[in-house]
Amino acid sequence: MYMRMSTEHQKYSVENQTIAITEYATKYGIELVKEYVDDGKSGLTIGGRPALQRLLSDVGTGNSGFDMILVLDITRWGRFQDDDESAYHEFCCRRAGVDIEYVGEQFANDGSAGSSIIKNVKRVMAKETSRELSAKVFRGQCTLIGHGFRQGGHAGYGLRRLMINERREPKTILAYGERKSLQTDRVILVPGPEEEIKVARWAYRTFAEERIQEGEIAADLNRRGIKTDLGREWTRATVHQLLTNEKYIGNNIYNRYSCKLKEKHVKNPPEEWVRLDGAFEAIIEPRYFYAVQDIIRERSRKLSNDDLLDKLKTLYQRQGWLSGIIIDEAEDMPPSSAYSHRFGSLLRAYQLVGYTPDIDYSFIEINRRLRTLHESTVQSTVEKIKALGGDVTIDAKTDLLTINQSLRTSLVVARCQQTKAGSYRWKIHLDTGLLPDITIAVRMDVENQQPVDYYLLPALDIENPKLRLLENNSLALDAYRFDTLEPFFLLTEQIDIREVA
Repeated sequence: MYMRMSTEHQKYSVENQTIAITEYATKYGIELVKEYVDDGKSGLTIGGRPALQRLLSDVGTGNSGFDMILVLDITRWGRFQDDDESAYHEFCCRRAGVDIEYVGEQFANDGSAGSSIIKNVKRVMAKETSRELSAKVFRGQCTLIGHGFRQGGHAGYGLRRLMINERREPKTILAYGERKSLQTDRVILVPGPEEEIKVARWAYRTFAEERIQEGEIAADLNRRGIKTDLGREWTRATVHQLLTNEKYIGNNIYNRYSCKLKEKHVKNPPEEWVRLDGAFEAIIEPRYFYAVQDIIRERSRKLSNDDLLDKLKTLYQRQGWLSGIIIDEAEDMPPSSAYSHRFGSLLRAYQLVGYTPDIDYSFIEINRRLRTLHESTVQSTVEKIKALGGDVTIDAKTDLLTINQSLRTSLVVARCQQTKAGSYRWKIHLDTGLLPDITIAVRMDVENQQPVDYYLLPALDIENPKLRLLENNSLALDAYRFDTLEPFFLLTEQIDIREVA
């Protein structure tokens, strides 16, 4: 049996699917030997559906122990936005000698012309239902924005999330990771602690009047022992976010970025933003906010290739040598990634300004970034698990995580390397000496700047401690691939034993 429900609000969905499938199996004398359940999983993609991935992996081995998969209907198999994807997964099963029966459909999945036509129509209908629902949800969210309600995301430094009821009466301040309790409740932003408001106003005045850059502001705050609202050290990026978000002058903005129907994140143009000015109480004076935006806008205007090289040449003359670290830490310089993107590589940009390094130090810079990413990922993972009510400890020497006193987890970051033929490879060395139950492998992009995806590799299934990933891998490996770490966090979330029963 394969069952899936989209949200945790569909409390009895899996139970109803189980009853229907069991009745079908009894009627036709089919022995049920195993079940796969994706609780609260979207059917738009296979990513984030570990049960379906495990099922397909078991089928792919050829010794799954069953020769038929029973599913309630086409929609439970998936609302794939590409019709061919649903058909492809079904074809892989059939090729391995495993048939699929949709027990709640009015056609027999026997491969006949009639059933194939009906099945394809049903797949299109399932896809369109998701599209229509997505459009309705988006319109609903836009309406809520127009009423001044917050739609997701943490409040930010100097602000807090206040939960209110349908009569706009305040209920409670939500802590980080907490959610509203009732569907009729709403969330708005309100001023936070006075100490944080004073720091936020100081940052705006310092930047606007004294022209002190973000990096210097972050260093000053860290020297004074002031933490962010999440209890972390300040960085140039966190200060920049503080100085550029309109929520600090009370504006409610939505749809700056979108990721509809599990597609890629898209940065939308300002004319597509949904906004309500003056929705919240401002903690920053508009004159300071807009003065800061003018400074940042002028500083970050689109630079031509010649402008970029002129800045790099000036930095070279001032420093005497160049590196990605020097470029990134210079306040008046674009990031080193901009040079890599515009000119193909940092070395090419160096050559254009007349600088030839004695040794290629790029690997040092990449390793520095990867170490920083490793530390931040471990820290954010720990915070997320604790926010879900879990317990986690970190081994100071090995960074091995022990979650809920049982699940041992190791995290490795795999840098991207290009072969002579131009293809990309990722080498993963598992810390088998630490005996982790699961290894989280973070695969980096081609510039080793940002994570591309995550592999959750269980020790029971991965025998080779040295893995070599390609751009596209076999199902045996990609069954463990996810776009985010949310599936891992679901594994660590503790559930009341009565709910399990």
